[in-house]
Amino acid sequence: MRYLGEKVVQVLRQLRGPDTADAVFEATALIVGAVFLLLGFAIGWPVFWGQEMAISGTGSIGAFAAYGGAITAVLAFALGRLVVRPATVAPDGTRDGFSVPGDRLRWYDLTAIAFAHAAIAYLGWLGIAELLERSFTGAPVFAFPGAILVAVAFALTAYVTFLSAVALTPTVLSLVLAVFLVVGAFAAMLASSDVYWWQDNLSALGMSTNSASAAFNVKLIIAGVMVTTIARYATAGLPVDDPIDRRGRFLVRGGLILMGIFLACVGIFPVDEFFLVHNTVATGMVVVFAVVVVGLPWFLRTIPRVFVALGWAYVLVIILLASFFAVGYYNLTAVELIAAVLIFSWIIVFLRTAGSVDPARRHEPVSA
Repeated sequence: MRYLGEKVVQVLRQLRGPDTADAVFEATALIVGAVFLLLGFAIGWPVFWGQEMAISGTGSIGAFAAYGGAITAVLAFALGRLVVRPATVAPDGTRDGFSVPGDRLRWYDLTAIAFAHAAIAYLGWLGIAELLERSFTGAPVFAFPGAILVAVAFALTAYVTFLSAVALTPTVLSLVLAVFLVVGAFAAMLASSDVYWWQDNLSALGMSTNSASAAFNVKLIIAGVMVTTIARYATAGLPVDDPIDRRGRFLVRGGLILMGIFLACVGIFPVDEFFLVHNTVATGMVVVFAVVVVGLPWFLRTIPRVFVALGWAYVLVIILLASFFAVGYYNLTAVELIAAVLIFSWIIVFLRTAGSVDPARRHEPVSA
């Protein structure tokens, strides 16, 4: 397997031409996209031969592009990680090509990230096909143009996923997580068998009586694994020379990892089957978020005060929303949706802010 991987990398390096810094990965991504373009046409042409295909629905062009796009995303992601894998082992025994020192990608990290890319491709192409179906009502798709469309879908999926894999950073991970959550949530809402699910709460999408429950719960589990991954790498570059800073980084990292575990548990324990456990982990995630945000200037003394103020404002908004729910002004779904947007947007901004922290910056006293 290792020999095969080295051969693949060698062929790609020969095809893309001489190394020219930033153009290397771009050229390789184009090659990978071209390969999947030919592969998609070679598969689609004989499958569609002699048929008039629908744009969306069972056995349609859209379904073929969605399933094939998901497989393409997994293969392109694996190839991208293989290409950036250093030839030599680092002093700490790692060799994954990740750009953040002090930690490494585990197999379950890569599995979750690859699955997120596959889910985005699958749901994205299904959504595009549904939109086209409504725009071209009743229009058939013949074999040759259908094969071309599927080939282009495969090529675009491979191109984007490969570039995401080779440029994997905490910021890229956070963006993948955000897109994954948004696309997965909308897909679960559209596929829900209960059109009035929003009158209960967001967790109603994960109930066993709902046709979208499996997709919704799996999405939460994968998202939880990704949050724990992001938590480790988001804090890897923070200063740890001082014992206080080292302890602060440990607390922030632990808090973010705990949030990821709680998020995964929300999917593992559906509300209709594990009411108490589900509500406990869901509430615990919000509580941990509030503790991390409020204590951030003491945990990370070099964090910009503007970002601290932003986090405190987020916590105040969540408290205000909870009070609105308590008096019956808002329903629980609205509170959960807005709180989720605030929490995950804070995580994304935190990644960029943590990456800009200067370890050499003087520690300033924290005023109460």
